[in-house]
Amino acid sequence: MSHRSPSSLPGRRGVLRGSLAATAALALPAIGGAAAPAFALSGRPKAGWGVQAGDVTAHSGLVWVRSDRPARMIVETSATESFRNATRWRGPLVGADTDFTGTTRLRGLPPGEQIHYRVLLADPDDPRRTSEPVAGTFRTAPVGRRHDVRFLWSGDIAGQGWGINPDRGGYRVYEDMRALDPDFFLCSGDNIYADGPILPSVTLPDGRVWRNVTTEEKSKVAETLAEFRGAFRYNLLDANLLRFNAQVPTITQWDDHEVHNNWYPGQILSDSRYTEKNVDVLSARSLRAFSEYFPVSTLPPGDADGRVYRVLRHGPLLDVFVLDMRTYRNANSPNRQPDDTNGILGAEQLAWLKRELSRSRATWKVIASDMPLGLVVTDGATNFEAVAQNDPGAPLGRELQIAELLRHIKHERITGTLWLTADVHYTSAQHYEPSKAAFQDFEPFWEFVSGPLAAGGFPAAKLDGTFGPQQVFLKAPPRANTSPAETPPYFGEVEIDGGSGELTVRLRQEGGDVLFSKTLQPGRVGQ
Repeated sequence: MSHRSPSSLPGRRGVLRGSLAATAALALPAIGGAAAPAFALSGRPKAGWGVQAGDVTAHSGLVWVRSDRPARMIVETSATESFRNATRWRGPLVGADTDFTGTTRLRGLPPGEQIHYRVLLADPDDPRRTSEPVAGTFRTAPVGRRHDVRFLWSGDIAGQGWGINPDRGGYRVYEDMRALDPDFFLCSGDNIYADGPILPSVTLPDGRVWRNVTTEEKSKVAETLAEFRGAFRYNLLDANLLRFNAQVPTITQWDDHEVHNNWYPGQILSDSRYTEKNVDVLSARSLRAFSEYFPVSTLPPGDADGRVYRVLRHGPLLDVFVLDMRTYRNANSPNRQPDDTNGILGAEQLAWLKRELSRSRATWKVIASDMPLGLVVTDGATNFEAVAQNDPGAPLGRELQIAELLRHIKHERITGTLWLTADVHYTSAQHYEPSKAAFQDFEPFWEFVSGPLAAGGFPAAKLDGTFGPQQVFLKAPPRANTSPAETPPYFGEVEIDGGSGELTVRLRQEGGDVLFSKTLQPGRVGQ
């Protein structure tokens, strides 16, 4: 399998070093004192939260920034780090209505090229007063089949009370991922834990003390829009994440902890920590903050209707289908109803997914699922949170919708599907085999699980036999909520060879060690 020459990396990273010097000082403040920058209006605007790029395609991409005051966002792009012959993009005027965040869409970019960009913030009353530029870079998707594609995925950040620990150097796993120089990073949800306060310290079972960077907003569960915004801002206090964001574009989806553990539409919370019990109110506030803090092409301001599910086309080798298994689901229940048209995706999203899979001409079709298919994820004593419900028989409840999708993939002869997820806070590989399943009208496929990045580790879930999953790899802790100091963070890597079309999945842990590897052949089913 061919690899990119490492000789191209120093130039790419060199442009980042100077631009992130200021933000690195912000990133790991003293314990108990990590407040957001004050909106002092003297001097020039500042962009102390770094930059991000997202939803990058062959010819377009989104660039994000946050200002410390009202400002005009300006983006300059160039083929070189010197920014000679730069193209200037006039972005939005950012203000309090978006928590001083802004996103600019770049169009007409050359395919398969390294794009260098820098963001300036201009004073609206005096455009000559601009911030120091903050630089980043990304690669556009190729249009030819000979280019390798490499991306990473994981999820679950700042969960169960395990936040940014300065004693460990913060979220070190982001530096491990940045060193792999992927084309993009797929975050599979639980970008924040809005329902999980971050305390100054936690005592581990062996007596060691885990220390956290803390903020006022993360001292309680998020209910107000300001508190949700603060929860999304928390992770940007980590210097590793800021460097990663400046070098690696993202494809971001969401799951339950962006709002509340195991939430579903129409739910009324019994959680005594909340004064606002209506989940629909909380989820609307969270989605607004989510759209402000991540560059997502189908959310405002790019799409006024706003939805998380979408497809990102990364050249002829890869399409990424980003699902939303949260917004349109029915209520969590014993999940054994014999008829369920709403399921976990909702009828409209399922129709969209079937249609877009049928239209796809990509060699590989990655289905980015925020929840696993055959792993039993419970919600209390009798209800279930994901698809499976620990009944190995014929499909029932939400399984009916997945059975319909798998049947569609088989009968439409759609090849190269691959499921990636996080959610369960361990890493594993499952092969779904119809000959071992109660429901057999589908072609075999793989599902890979990796995570968390910075949250508690949990024991392995049971397998549900309805779709015949066979677990060929598993690494999980023996007890619930082990800290990142006890169980290493996990992430996955996918590499597609531009010559052969082979796709290799590697399950990795913090430090970069490969735990498991599997190579799949293009154009085949069953693997």
